[in-house]
Amino acid sequence: MYQKFEIALLNVLHSSSKKKMILLMTLVGFILSVAMIPTELVMAKMLPGKNNDTYSVYVDLPTGSSIEQTRRVTECVTGILQKESQAIDMEVFLGMGSPLDFAGLIKGSHFKNSENVAEVVVNLTKKHDRSEPSYLMVQRLRPIIQKQCEPIIAQTSIKFVEPPAGPPTMAAIVAEIYGDNASGIRHLSERVKEVFSHTKGLVDIDIMQDDIYDKFEVHVNSDKIARAGLNIKHVNDILYLAFEGMDIAVKNSREASEQIPIFLVLDPIGKKFSSKDLNAVEIKLMSLKLMNTMGMMVPITEVVSVVPVKSNPMIVTKNLHEMTNVLAETDMVSQVYPLMDARNDILKTFSDEYEIHKIGLFNLELIDKKSHEQYKLLWDGEMEVTLDTFVDLGGAFIAALILIFLLMVIYYKSFVLSGIVLLGSFLSIIGVLLGHFIMNLFTADTFFLTATSLIGFIALIGISSRNSLLLIDFTKSLMQDKGMQKKEAIAYAAATRAKPIFLTAAAIILASTLLASDAVFGGLGVALIFGTLAAVAASLIVVPILLDNSELERHFNFHERKAVSVMDPL
Repeated sequence: MYQKFEIALLNVLHSSSKKKMILLMTLVGFILSVAMIPTELVMAKMLPGKNNDTYSVYVDLPTGSSIEQTRRVTECVTGILQKESQAIDMEVFLGMGSPLDFAGLIKGSHFKNSENVAEVVVNLTKKHDRSEPSYLMVQRLRPIIQKQCEPIIAQTSIKFVEPPAGPPTMAAIVAEIYGDNASGIRHLSERVKEVFSHTKGLVDIDIMQDDIYDKFEVHVNSDKIARAGLNIKHVNDILYLAFEGMDIAVKNSREASEQIPIFLVLDPIGKKFSSKDLNAVEIKLMSLKLMNTMGMMVPITEVVSVVPVKSNPMIVTKNLHEMTNVLAETDMVSQVYPLMDARNDILKTFSDEYEIHKIGLFNLELIDKKSHEQYKLLWDGEMEVTLDTFVDLGGAFIAALILIFLLMVIYYKSFVLSGIVLLGSFLSIIGVLLGHFIMNLFTADTFFLTATSLIGFIALIGISSRNSLLLIDFTKSLMQDKGMQKKEAIAYAAATRAKPIFLTAAAIILASTLLASDAVFGGLGVALIFGTLAAVAASLIVVPILLDNSELERHFNFHERKAVSVMDPL
């Protein structure tokens, strides 16, 4: 077989048209494979979805919603989740977030503490015992739950949260909006949220800021309290006791080692207001009465006044600059492409109010045309981690290529031979990208080009370089020591070294098949498998043609010997 390969390769080397055709096909294959990224045939992502044994559902109702309303929406969510055969159990946390976990640490769920929020933690069977991964289950259930449960209470937001597969981030895409005007930041963030809501592939969109809502403040009139024979402490206590509850006495028991506190509060129905207006608040407070020093019952409304006011939202800062975050998750797509769509939409539609200037690669500066106030829109989240990772890995790849090139220049004292080694190593990218495209055709979800894929590509540089070095050194030995002609030496060296190259490639491919099925490291396995195949083809076909087109006689100080067989001793 190797002799036939030698003869075939020798025929190619003797035909200039065949050599040009192979090099042209290699160039076309390289261009087509690289073009798969901008054409979205191969999509880039930091890490694919991770198959977890748990996920959470965040339920956020409008500010001011009661715990009963939150319970109704949460019961709708759990009713749908209970029909899932792969869900073992679930825990519901009304009015609070779940105990701190990895996802909650980043999302800040442990800070939730109000009647309008809830969290449902769903525990699944072990991932090895179910066919549907957790991220596909979430993708399937999200539209069903949001469609059935969010309309129960207007402006309800239901979000799904999974433990991250890699570095923890606040969300897949985070738009950080900076400025000096709080109302301007709020207005701009609302517009960015609107753009996100119309961008394909983005789900669970939210703004990390408090709602500005109407509330009522109870102002105590100390003069009226004094004339009514009451005191301020009694007024404060009755208000707190009615709506929050407090300990009013203790009970002693022989069965208890300590005194048992008696807690008093209005029942849930008694605490309800008939409506959310000033009249309903005054009517409720009118039912609360205190006995003064003369034994008369005085309604609370006689000594206090109820004033409607706006709430004071929390001020969020980062690096001492006022800002807010607009968050969005991706629905099993890469973060890059929805961000580019959203950014282009912002550039087109925001020009009616702002002068927009580009900062860096994706960031924007917006200047209000009327007030001339400046705002900055900076991108963060998993998108930023993806860019940083790909830039760092790309830098590592370039550094590896430069180091290999310099070492080859020192070793061979030839830029041409060093360039051939480098080019043969770089051609493995054809197999890497083509392998991801093929795997994407046979997988249920998108098979992304991930950070682990790039790690596999960088690892292939050494493998491909070794193959080319073996071929060049053996060709040099045949020409210098045996006096063989260039074409014959190249063909014989390629055929002879084909066996160890094939064995090495087979070992790498068989070992990488164990990684190909892994959710996170699948990209590494696929890159090694298909990249190794491309590296072998480049080493045994493209590199010999490039060597034949170079001046090896001058590089190796070749002196022809007549009638010398490669099997003869020196």
